[in-house]
Amino acid sequence: MSKSLFNNLQLLPPDALFNIKQRLSTDSRPVKVDLGIGAYRDDNGKPWVLPSVREAEKLIQQDPDYNHEYLGIAGLTSLTQGAVKVLLGQDSPALKEDRVVSVQSLSGTGALHMAASFFTKFCKDKLVYLSDPTWANHNAIFETMGLKTASYPYWNAASKSLDLEGYLNAIKTAPQGSIFVLHACAHNPTGLDPNEEQWAKILKAIVEQDHIVLFDSAYQGFASGDLNKDAFAVRLGLEMLADSAPVIICQSFAKNVGMYGERAGCFHLVLPRQDASVDTEHVKASVKSQLAKITRSELSNPPAYGAKIVATVLNNPELTKQWHADMVTMSSRIIKMRHQLRDSLVSLKTPGNWDHIVGQTGMFSYTGLSAEMVQRLEKEHAVYLVSSGRASIAGLNSGNVEYVAKAINEVVNYFGSSKL
Repeated sequence: MSKSLFNNLQLLPPDALFNIKQRLSTDSRPVKVDLGIGAYRDDNGKPWVLPSVREAEKLIQQDPDYNHEYLGIAGLTSLTQGAVKVLLGQDSPALKEDRVVSVQSLSGTGALHMAASFFTKFCKDKLVYLSDPTWANHNAIFETMGLKTASYPYWNAASKSLDLEGYLNAIKTAPQGSIFVLHACAHNPTGLDPNEEQWAKILKAIVEQDHIVLFDSAYQGFASGDLNKDAFAVRLGLEMLADSAPVIICQSFAKNVGMYGERAGCFHLVLPRQDASVDTEHVKASVKSQLAKITRSELSNPPAYGAKIVATVLNNPELTKQWHADMVTMSSRIIKMRHQLRDSLVSLKTPGNWDHIVGQTGMFSYTGLSAEMVQRLEKEHAVYLVSSGRASIAGLNSGNVEYVAKAINEVVNYFGSSKL
């Protein structure tokens, strides 16, 4: 019987995003464009190691005490302490009041998995609400852990704008105390963020319904080049929820420090202000012990090299200054590509309105192209993007943006603007 134990396993389809990269790698056409995977590329279409990271690596390797010893289960303290200050701000009331528990994670995905594990143990009956659409892995992470997910309206396809009314209605009608996963900035996949006034309305509704917020912060500083601007929603959320509910933040350094393969991230749990009768230190210690149990059972302790790089960047004033400049370099190039693509489409008189491309922010754009259009882009023009029409703007550069615009123009005209 054991011999045939796994003979009838279901063959699952390949991951949609990484399958795009696989198809592109076997495409022999001389001109091909990868607008699928979310990784920054420079204007030559090459991976870019941030100058601040190069210098940090030199400092690490020149340290006579440099080694590859285990980190503690909670991770590298200089990383978690530096990371939470970047996220919450130096003057954060939550930090001053010592209400934050921070541990290292395997980038943002690992932090989300840690949150799912934590919810499974202590909030199993709560619904987890995800935006429609959201990053595909969100559903997989929470559902694999046995949690039930639901969705809240986000993208209005007709107007290519935020469905604020539907969003707020979902918050108001969700079971009290539900968990809402919010994208801190640079919403993936749409690139569309609420403005400050809309964020205030969203968070006010969440407070009124006693919901719990989980912020997925994957693009702070990468979206606009300004760490404080990109942390607006997180900091407003902490302010508005300070007396009502804990807030969880999953923080990634994949994009804003270029630590894609090093998997450097943090998980933060911010406790609300407690009554004098509550021993906050005991609560924090208990939370941290539960997080340590998750880490120990799943990966023993987190990886060190990427953590040391990020910690060095965050704690060395000269490298921090360089890092800020690096983020401006990345974000401004992406903004420039957004404008060049939109302007090229307008110049070609491509049917439809393409202003949403420049109104969105961060790495991705929900272009509005249909699945059939995406398929033709790949087949006829070797331009690869996700079937939903999500394009990684980081894949554009001065050498291919006109080509991509002409390809989109051909495809839209082929199918007709009514298909947009």
